[in-house]
Amino acid sequence: MTTVAAAPPASAPRRGGRRRRVREAGLGYLLVLPAVAVFGVFVFYPFVENFRLALYETPPYPGLPSHYVGLHQFAQVLTSGAFFQSLLSTLVFVVMVVPTGLLLGLLLAVAARRRLRGMAAYRVIFSSTVVTSVAVAALVFGTLMDPVVGLLPWLGIDPRPPILDNPTWALPAVAVMAVWQFLGLSFVLMSAGLSSIPEDVLEAARVDGASDWTVFWRVTVPLLSPTLFFGVVVATIYAFQTFGQIDILIGPANAAYEHVNVLVYNVLTTLQVNRTPGEAAVLSIALFLLTLGFTSLQLRFLERRVHYGR
Repeated sequence: MTTVAAAPPASAPRRGGRRRRVREAGLGYLLVLPAVAVFGVFVFYPFVENFRLALYETPPYPGLPSHYVGLHQFAQVLTSGAFFQSLLSTLVFVVMVVPTGLLLGLLLAVAARRRLRGMAAYRVIFSSTVVTSVAVAALVFGTLMDPVVGLLPWLGIDPRPPILDNPTWALPAVAVMAVWQFLGLSFVLMSAGLSSIPEDVLEAARVDGASDWTVFWRVTVPLLSPTLFFGVVVATIYAFQTFGQIDILIGPANAAYEHVNVLVYNVLTTLQVNRTPGEAAVLSIALFLLTLGFTSLQLRFLERRVHYGR
């Protein structure tokens, strides 16, 4: 007589699958834990602590206790003339860097698409600024702008006062260096965007009798709009966070310091020179909200003009 083995309970596979999912979830949390710990210690905790610090007024002399002043310090700092001067310098700097960096990157990317001999070397040269450190670039540009051994004396021009000491030209000089350093990333982004445009679409426009300018403006730019949109957002954040160029080329002891004291650099000078961490915390919060506001406006209004081809 043949015996039939009893079938396992229907709940056994489910129970085994549940245990496997729990083990996989536990392993996933264990692998993510180091990154979460680093983020919490070096990003989240300082971010939250910054808001707490902004509510306390700290005397500039060491050893004296801090006093809770609430939002009074926000009103005091954000309505001062120094803040408005720093805000104006920041906005002017952003306007000088963002359009110029993106336009030059686009022009270089268009030129690099031409099938000419040795163009691969030019692509490497155009994109090399993305890996250049701020310190090295600042030293090179500082030497070029030097009134004795720089580029202008070599051309027979005697800058008086020196460019980096001139309140009128100091900020544009730093903007030139910032554009040069952003040019590599801009070129890489625009080159990637141009390579994603189907060549048959451009050829069809040329067959229809469109000129090179019409093809570029009516076909290439609309299809490149997602890359341009991303580039605008990245360039704006980069311009708001530009710090090392100003610190190395200008510095707080320079005569043109007040005209190049953008918000991100104003945070450092308020903390290290004025020794008022509460005011520096307020300025850093203002910088964060300003960057967030500009990015949100770009996402809200510029994305409407983006053409996502299918």
